[in-house]
Amino acid sequence: MTNPSVKKLTFTGLMAALICVLTIFPHIPIPAGSGYIHLGDGMILLAAMVIGPMAIPAAALGSALADLFSGFALYAPATFVIKGLVALTAWLLYRKGHIIRTLLSFIAAEVLMVAGYFIFEWFVAREYAVIDILGNTIQGISGAALGMAFTYAVPQLERALK
Repeated sequence: MTNPSVKKLTFTGLMAALICVLTIFPHIPIPAGSGYIHLGDGMILLAAMVIGPMAIPAAALGSALADLFSGFALYAPATFVIKGLVALTAWLLYRKGHIIRTLLSFIAAEVLMVAGYFIFEWFVAREYAVIDILGNTIQGISGAALGMAFTYAVPQLERALK
């Protein structure tokens, strides 16, 4: 594979699969809430850094499929939109080499995730909306931390995609 666009498209599919798998496994349920803590958000943030706007469909599809496969089908349409917006936000605000800007972009993306699920649950599962703020915040913090750890892998992945 020498064509950069074929590599990027292949990597996009790989990222969607990794986002799906790492959203399902490991799967740490949130007590008294409806969700769970996972590693998928870290992969979304890595995708945003490496493949830019192609991270949006990878995040949306991978995360929604994880909801379908793990018994949260009700959440899949909202997850598709929310996680796509997480990738969009991270990609738009991320600047390579600017560690503070990177952290702020990840925080903004994860705040959007918490707000998105709160709004969705307010209309669909109101009994979980407020309770899940804490769990989703913990999920967001873990996703941002993992994304920051992944910044060290970005140069190697970018070289591989050229």
